Amino acid sequence: MHISARLSTLLLVASAVASLGLGACSNNQNRCELSPEVARVKAPVQFERLEGPFFKLKTPADADQFLQTHKLFARQFLQSGQYPPGVLSATLARLATNPGLQKLGVQADSTFRGPQLQQNLTRLFQHARYYYPGFRVPLVQTFVSGLSQDLFVSDSLIVISTDYFVGPTAAYRPNVPGYIQKRYTPAHLLPGLALAISTKYNQKPDAGQTMLGEMVHFGKALYFAQQMLPCTPDSLIIGYTGPETAGVEFNEGKIWAHFVEKNLLYSTAPFVIQKYIGERPNIPEIDKTAPGRLGAWMGWQIVRKYMAENPNVTLPQLMADKDAQRILSQSRYRPKANSGRVNS
Repeated sequence: MHISARLSTLLLVASAVASLGLGACSNNQNRCELSPEVARVKAPVQFERLEGPFFKLKTPADADQFLQTHKLFARQFLQSGQYPPGVLSATLARLATNPGLQKLGVQADSTFRGPQLQQNLTRLFQHARYYYPGFRVPLVQTFVSGLSQDLFVSDSLIVISTDYFVGPTAAYRPNVPGYIQKRYTPAHLLPGLALAISTKYNQKPDAGQTMLGEMVHFGKALYFAQQMLPCTPDSLIIGYTGPETAGVEFNEGKIWAHFVEKNLLYSTAPFVIQKYIGERPNIPEIDKTAPGRLGAWMGWQIVRKYMAENPNVTLPQLMADKDAQRILSQSRYRPKANSGRVNS
């Protein structure tokens, strides 16, 4: 998710809109109390909303001043140094005055109005600093990107494109398949951010990756997000619906048996690995109702069991561990099969 905005993308978005294409926490989070140890951690968030000054831009000269005022944003998120003088400013001015983007901006503003987003970010960063005392809280800025990029995460800056996370009532939705689009809601914002932050710490072997290695790598990312957001339902962290989550939990043994019986765990074929780890609406190889990314979900269960069996292992130690086979062996992971469909 550390992907800087490209001018070509901005230009395409400007054309598409003209032709008309960390958020609220869950109820569980609202009722959840921080542990005393985490509550004592200081994690002040420098938080800026850029939507207001952005939509005040009328001319390229206004945009030049905006870029000068927000130099870190311009350099990292917009990659301003890549473009000839004046081109980025003209594009920003054209976007800021576009009626379609302005309408989407109003929806994003009303969706994320109030202090809740900043409060939820503070909780996330308190957990990050609890586990990683050296973690430096980045500057956090919100923006309406015109659906060109959802999240940008670096050590010094986080940019949240709030227009991505308005949800199904948005005037324009991200141009992605429906099974991915359903994950762009206010409640999915913080899990997406936690997963992006995990990439800073999540180590994996450099080459020769097996299915098991990929499963455990993604499982560690999901486990990291769970520790950052301990009151968030599993369904939001993995991005499944409630029924999908219930189905895979009920059929955990059946799913595991598929990987074992088909000798998939040590496959190194990229196409095979991608079928079980990558984005797909479903995995008919297991069951026509099985949701995509089940390999990642299964890796999450392995990692959970490993951490339960090895309570002295810290989160930083887990994230630095590249030995997927050892994690599996020491997890003693042996789920029992139930009868029924994967998505019950």
